[in-house]
Amino acid sequence: MFFKKDSMNEQKNRSNIYKKVQKVGIITMLLTGAGISSGFALAKEENSTIHTIYHVYSDKNYVGMVSDEKKIEQLKQEELEKAASEYEGLPLTIGTELSVVPEKVFTVGTDDEQILEKLQDMLTVEAEAIGVQIDEETAFFVKDMADYEEVIQELTLQTVTEEELAEFEARQQSTEPLPPLKENETRLANIQFSASIQATEGQTAPDEVRSVEEAMSLLNKGTLEEKKYAIQEGDVLGKIASAHNMSTSKLMEINPGITEDTVLQIGQELNVTALEPYIEVEAHYESKEIAPIQFKKLTEKDESEFKGEKKIKQKGTDGKKSVTHLIRKKNGKVVGKSVAEEHVLEEPVHEVTVVGTKVIPSRGTGTFKWPADGGYVSSQMGKRWGRVHQGIDIARPSSRSIFASDNGVVTDVGHHGTYGNRIIITHNNGYKTLYAHLSSIEVKVGQTVPQGSKIGVMGSTGRSTGMHLHFEVFKNGSNINPLSVLR
Repeated sequence: MFFKKDSMNEQKNRSNIYKKVQKVGIITMLLTGAGISSGFALAKEENSTIHTIYHVYSDKNYVGMVSDEKKIEQLKQEELEKAASEYEGLPLTIGTELSVVPEKVFTVGTDDEQILEKLQDMLTVEAEAIGVQIDEETAFFVKDMADYEEVIQELTLQTVTEEELAEFEARQQSTEPLPPLKENETRLANIQFSASIQATEGQTAPDEVRSVEEAMSLLNKGTLEEKKYAIQEGDVLGKIASAHNMSTSKLMEINPGITEDTVLQIGQELNVTALEPYIEVEAHYESKEIAPIQFKKLTEKDESEFKGEKKIKQKGTDGKKSVTHLIRKKNGKVVGKSVAEEHVLEEPVHEVTVVGTKVIPSRGTGTFKWPADGGYVSSQMGKRWGRVHQGIDIARPSSRSIFASDNGVVTDVGHHGTYGNRIIITHNNGYKTLYAHLSSIEVKVGQTVPQGSKIGVMGSTGRSTGMHLHFEVFKNGSNINPLSVLR
């Protein structure tokens, strides 16, 4: 609810009316005086006495007449004292404008008691208070400037700390130039309100003067009381939202925990007040930090080195840069962050790795391809049936062809009691691969085999429970998990 002072035009109109009433009274008094002068002898003969009565007007309306103006003032005082006992500490005044015009008469025909009762019903008491104007509209009133300043302080401290605010205000009052930011320093640069807010002197009903706590609730929520709605039979979220002029998403937002899948219970209460703050405070910070500039990993190819060989030519080190950020916070939460400026302090040194590209059929590339035509891993490397399974089993391929996983030279072929028909390929780069349980072998010892060339056919020879390929990888003489190198 908004309260406004009477406009200047309204005050002038009332002043003009009062002056007219005064003129009427003066003319009446003059005419009465003339009557007294001309009829003085008659009055004296009738032993009459001249009395003063008082005509009372409220705005343009005639209320009545009383015999004593002091009775009106006494009534006003009583009403003020009555209100003062209820609204302690508030400067109070009578809000009803009354005009009193005296008149000289011979006969007193007043009914003071009736007119005073009528005036009592008409009189209103107002408090002289401080109006809080938001975008030139008076949103509410507080008791005095001290309360207004406390409201502004509390509103600001919802977003910044007392220490930050004190430092900011000290800088605002200082005539010294703002020093440059230090490394790893963050300082409050500005406080911005979402709307203009100012204090104005005014009058309002005493019960409309808000405490600091009530003022904060109004500013943050736009209302002093959140309305509740009790769920009734047949209600759904969309129906409830529509009945209270809001979207279903808004209804769920103001009732945390309520979703479209929530089963509503009869009698359950939902908040149906969409809170709209009168004003919000945003704090702007500037922050300076030293941040790393990550080095890049560059690759150089070398045809003189074998494929799969790698060596670091130059180690990488991060650089450094000075970064100034602008940070926006609202109610203590970051709502935006941007880079204001950057300065490179140290350039990064990029890491350079030389990789070999020279390929010969007898030397592995270091990259291992899947040795079968599709299929899946039917048994992993590790403990199985009380002993260690040294490789992986591949079953259910698209065809039974087995391929060399990488370039190399065949160094062993033949039958083995456990592996059945097997092939071992040495890749001349520290790696060896083993292919077991083959039904047939299509290579010989000493033969050079390129990566992906067919070397045999999948089978179930040796200690095997079904057709599959047992595949092992050795690195520098030790078994490693084939899945760690297969691509």
